[in-house]
Amino acid sequence: MAGGLSRWYAERIARHSRLVVVAVLVVTAVVAAGAALGGAGEQDIGGFEVDSPETDAADFVQNNYGEDEGVAAQLVVRNESGDVLTRESLLEGLYLQQAVREDEALNATLAQQGFVGIENIVATAAVFEDAEGPPTAQAPLADQIDALESRDSEAVERLIAEVLDPESDVLGGQDPYAFLPRSYEPGSTTASARLTLVAQVDDSGDDGTPQAAYDAQVAIDRLVEDRFDDAFVFGQGVRDDASSRATGDSFAIITPIALVLIVLVLGITYRDLLDILLAFVGIAVVMAWLAGLLGWLAIPMNVILISVPFLLIGLSIDYALHVVMRYREAREGTLDGDEGETEDGDGEPPDRSIRTAMAMGFGSVVLALAAATVSTAVGFLSNVVSPLAAIQDFAVLSAGGILATFVAFGVFLPALKVEVDGLVEHRLGRSRRKPAFGVDSGRANAALERVAGLTTRAPVVIVVVALVLASTGAYGATTLDTEFNQADFLPEDAPDWAQHLPGGLAPDSYTIAEDFRYLSDNFQLRGDQGRSQVLLQGGVADPALLRALDAADEGVANDSSIQIRPDGRAAVEGPHTAIRTAAADNRTFAALVASTDGDGDGLPDENVSAVYAALFDTDQQAAAQALSHDDGTVTSARLLLSVRSSQSAQTIATDTRAYADVIEGNAAGVSAVATGGTVTTAVIQDALLETLVEAFAVTLVVILAFLTGLFWVRYRSLSLGVLVLAPVVVSLAWLLGAMSLLGIAFNSETAVITSLAIGLGVDYSIHAGERFVDEREKRDTLDAALRRTITGTGGTLLASAATTAAAFGVLAFALSPPLQRFGIVTGLAILFAFVAVVTMLPGLLVLRERALERRGVRE
Repeated sequence: MAGGLSRWYAERIARHSRLVVVAVLVVTAVVAAGAALGGAGEQDIGGFEVDSPETDAADFVQNNYGEDEGVAAQLVVRNESGDVLTRESLLEGLYLQQAVREDEALNATLAQQGFVGIENIVATAAVFEDAEGPPTAQAPLADQIDALESRDSEAVERLIAEVLDPESDVLGGQDPYAFLPRSYEPGSTTASARLTLVAQVDDSGDDGTPQAAYDAQVAIDRLVEDRFDDAFVFGQGVRDDASSRATGDSFAIITPIALVLIVLVLGITYRDLLDILLAFVGIAVVMAWLAGLLGWLAIPMNVILISVPFLLIGLSIDYALHVVMRYREAREGTLDGDEGETEDGDGEPPDRSIRTAMAMGFGSVVLALAAATVSTAVGFLSNVVSPLAAIQDFAVLSAGGILATFVAFGVFLPALKVEVDGLVEHRLGRSRRKPAFGVDSGRANAALERVAGLTTRAPVVIVVVALVLASTGAYGATTLDTEFNQADFLPEDAPDWAQHLPGGLAPDSYTIAEDFRYLSDNFQLRGDQGRSQVLLQGGVADPALLRALDAADEGVANDSSIQIRPDGRAAVEGPHTAIRTAAADNRTFAALVASTDGDGDGLPDENVSAVYAALFDTDQQAAAQALSHDDGTVTSARLLLSVRSSQSAQTIATDTRAYADVIEGNAAGVSAVATGGTVTTAVIQDALLETLVEAFAVTLVVILAFLTGLFWVRYRSLSLGVLVLAPVVVSLAWLLGAMSLLGIAFNSETAVITSLAIGLGVDYSIHAGERFVDEREKRDTLDAALRRTITGTGGTLLASAATTAAAFGVLAFALSPPLQRFGIVTGLAILFAFVAVVTMLPGLLVLRERALERRGVRE
């Protein structure tokens, strides 16, 4: 029944080919028109909603606390073997600031304070020393430069010693240690590096990008490179610029290589330029549908959707090869067991017409294409049960794209090929008969023949080896790193060979990843990425809480992701530091604190609520950063923890939670919840990974149910569905084991990429399984059926796998780590899926056949 239906369908396509081509083009134009709607913008990972104490605390903080405004960048000046606190170096830093201020475009992006660094602190102290008064605010830049220029090196060194003296109050509440590396020894007048903060104006509006500020960061970085031997600027603008340039350099290097490999493999496979062009026309139809679906369905772009076009391109190449190769087999007479025979018995292969050959060849494969389409689409569509909107969008777009792939290659391409081949043969008089890849004699055929022979002789060995490797891979999967690290997304410098490429192909140098690690390991970063937070609720006016905060600060280990100040304390800001800073700046407030401080630690031991109220009167901004109040009653407190951003989000979250646990343990009645951008990123990433893994499991179950039903309806076999899916699961285990060996983390990014292993693996396996069953009915022996399956469909799969693996595998040479990981994981997924299908699946089919023969039954 099914075979007759597929043959009827193929005959209709071949007979009405011109009408089919026009109809598909019209429908494609309608679908593609959705691209004009512009989709629904972009959706970031942080936009995903996860119900957890950490995200609830983040919402509370956002609604109750004053947040830092504007854009920030960090300038680091280094001299690993020398000193960056010399008079000349400090003046050079001030001259740089002056140059930026004199540039109207750059100056317009700076906030009022602009630059704040150790050079400004020392120069401001010099200004007020000349004025014989204590410094109360940062002096004008011109005055700072004049004050330092008027002093010799010895005088500047003496001033630095006063500023950096831990017991000195020359700067009031200012903290010079925030601008020195964690390796700095308090009291020393030398340092190997220093930090300067660049405060910029955010004029982008609520949802925009402050592009002017970002462009200014890049321009300032160039000025820094010209003025210092070893210095850099780090900020979102510099980061975006480096990532953009690295991606451009990567594709400039990779695209020619990928195109050469694709054309080479397709050239060897098709040996016909026209068929290659037809395949690319089909891919264009699929991409048009994909763009249109994004618009019509109003699906916002997010990082998860990056794998969808690659999945569809891989399926497209595979579908195209199956259609064309089956058509060629039909024209050559090698498809249905009539090799060496003719319709009139003269020993020559039958000379079938184009439409007849397409009806026969396409009819023999269309059911497998439909089965692969339905199983893969339904499997991905099962992800709509995910609570995350981005995963739901991924499921819907994947399913729609897979349907588009069938339209392009299960409807459009066969009809288009009939028309094009007919035009070339009948109008131009050039034959379009071509041998199918892997079927005729040649190296590929010889290799596939050997695989077929090995599978027939030693199926048990092949299956056992595959399962042992899968078990090893599954064990390796248990050791996979599942953490998410933003440092893994920064571009890295190109290898030496790339630097010697000719002309404009030679890439730039990229040190941003190294710079970021140095910055986050040595300095206190500003902004959401450089800080985690702890929300304190309950008895926040209890003196025990303030003592608990001091104890938590002192208990942070040196190897923690929480930054350690040069004085050995954790780099944490909260109500305890706000009280001490305000007391250093305001004598009246200091007297109030002293009157309530019984142990001399600078914190009140009683009447804390009154001290909090006075803190709001003394320094409203500082108090609002550390405390929230309602009708004059303090209801919560917040801690800002400087963290080493080069550590993974999960590590930072773990250390922040440990810090919060110490507070809860020492302050009864207080709840301490870790939160902040990095902590919530860890929570969201963990939830996303868990959802993806669950979705994969659901996908495999749905596909298994579909395949079992399909093979039962077609062949009354309950075992074929399990056997066809087995190589997919095994290749997935191989992939996870390889990722463990290569040190590639299995997180939300790579988990999405591994979905390719399922999509392409199911496609490959269905084609091979269907071909075997079909050939077993036609051939007299198991060996003949297996040999024809591996050389016929196996040859097509070899061409498909080689093309897609080559196209995506070259991304492993990209300068952008995400592209590298995508190329490696995708290439391995395709390779393992192919190997499992042409080795393990035939082995399982042989064992099944022999088992049925021993039982004397056939399913």
